[in-house]
Amino acid sequence: MPDAGPDRATARKAIALLTGAAGFTEHRPPPSPLPPDGPLGWAGYDAARERASARTGEEESVLYGTGVVGDRACVLLSFEFGFLGGSLGRQTGDRLAAAYELALARRLPLVALVATGGSRMQEGMIALTQLQRVAAASVRLRAAGLPQIAVVRDPTTGGGWATVGAGADVVLALPGAQVGFAGSRVRPPDADPYAYSAEGQFEAGQVDAVVPADELTAAVTHWLRALGPHEDLPAAPVPRALSVAGAPVPRALSAAGAGTGAGAGTGAGAAKGSGAGTGPGAGTPSAADSGPAVPLPETGREAVARARDPRRPRAEAYLADYFAVRLPLHGDRSGSTDPGLLCGFGLRGDGQPVAYVAQCGTPTRPAGYRAAARTIRLADRLGVPVLTLVDTPGAANDAEAERAGAGAAIADTFAAVAAARVPVTTLVIGEGGSGGALALAAPDNTHVTVDSYFSVIAPELAAAILKRPPSETGATADQLRLRPQDLVDLGFARSIVG
Repeated sequence: MPDAGPDRATARKAIALLTGAAGFTEHRPPPSPLPPDGPLGWAGYDAARERASARTGEEESVLYGTGVVGDRACVLLSFEFGFLGGSLGRQTGDRLAAAYELALARRLPLVALVATGGSRMQEGMIALTQLQRVAAASVRLRAAGLPQIAVVRDPTTGGGWATVGAGADVVLALPGAQVGFAGSRVRPPDADPYAYSAEGQFEAGQVDAVVPADELTAAVTHWLRALGPHEDLPAAPVPRALSVAGAPVPRALSAAGAGTGAGAGTGAGAAKGSGAGTGPGAGTPSAADSGPAVPLPETGREAVARARDPRRPRAEAYLADYFAVRLPLHGDRSGSTDPGLLCGFGLRGDGQPVAYVAQCGTPTRPAGYRAAARTIRLADRLGVPVLTLVDTPGAANDAEAERAGAGAAIADTFAAVAAARVPVTTLVIGEGGSGGALALAAPDNTHVTVDSYFSVIAPELAAAILKRPPSETGATADQLRLRPQDLVDLGFARSIVG
């Protein structure tokens, strides 16, 4: 096994980087000695273990225990790459399984600091089956609603990446780390090394963020605050509507008054916990809130034009206004990303965690829907409320999207929303283009802004299907009843927010 390089932090230094003065309490599993030279009787194995122990001061390639990161208690496990390349043997499996069980018993999140070359060949199949033990322990922790965060160091390869690393809820990577299932000595000779790097895995949607070492403590602390565990969190507050090209928007219009103009109201039947929040700018008074109201669109054509106005605030502006801290989840874990759909968790100004899925006004691709479903299911398992921002002309409909499984990805997103036990809050901030937008809308808690619309089909396409001339597109838009006030009158939206 390769030795630890001079620039590789030891397992204890990696833990100290996160815990600092708060310290770390090491735990050990009950003794379970190996037979001489291990389960295979591999000549020289005992001597190799003794040399590794003398060099590193460790008894095995993993150590674990409890600690505090920032202000959050957690279970930490850390790989010592200097001990036989951080490889997984039976006693490594004992420690990994014990770490997961400790987190389960104490109801604490688990943070894994991974640096491994994979399974230990000197223990053969006994080593390989430790991956099954780790997977089973991870599943038990997941079923208990406890989060798992992996920080992948250099290198993280083989079965350790495929279980402790890639199997975590959130995967952070140190810059320049070698990350991949295939280690450097078992890849094709012409393989692109970038594909096996932290940056390459981020680009492919397999890593959520590449975080410099000096920013790691803050990042992990924020993630621990966001992921919990939590108890009985309220629904995500409905975001306040932002101004259009500097013009203020009206206050919320109730279902009873939505069709009568832009009068003030609070939204009849607003969801529990959907009041104004205390995050930076979220729900706080502003000059825009107190200014003159923007009238609702008089026609369907006008509603569509407003939603397509390039000056209209997009998802980035809404998320920046809503959250004090944003923690993106990146990619669909199937090798793809969609820059037009933003996912992650955030902390509002009052500290409330909320998961978010936000369309950015572009056709949503299959990778975007898969990332959305991943985010919603993770939030549901951890008891974190969800906010979705709808803004798309529709799902991507090109041939590449079909080959990438557009239909299945959209279906999975519908299923994730339908199955969610946590409250889902939706605000339509622009275009609501057919099923590609509806997949992200909460069936009983959708709200709309004054510069939005929602339609079974785009008016231009509807006119074409009906064999109407382009001059009748506006009349078709009116027939579709897609304006904000129409959506409230039809019972689709609960309120027009302001």
